[in-house]
Amino acid sequence: MRARLESLVEEMLDGRILLAEAMNEFEKLYIKRALARNKDHFVKTAEALGIHRNTLSKRVASYQKHERPSKPLARAAKVGGR
Repeated sequence: MRARLESLVEEMLDGRILLAEAMNEFEKLYIKRALARNKDHFVKTAEALGIHRNTLSKRVASYQKHERPSKPLARAAKVGGR
């Protein structure tokens, strides 16, 4: 995994991707994948990520303000993970 990460970082640096953009995209994808693994259940996902469920909800809401959400992420935010 480390080699793949090293390669990705090199590619992003070559493409002049800003650190803030890279970190935001990583976090967004990480959270989306964690939600999918936990069947959009916010409490379980927050526990798996080591964050509070309210923090998870706020982050998901912030992603939705900036882009059109995928169906599972949109549904999870509406129902509060239930």
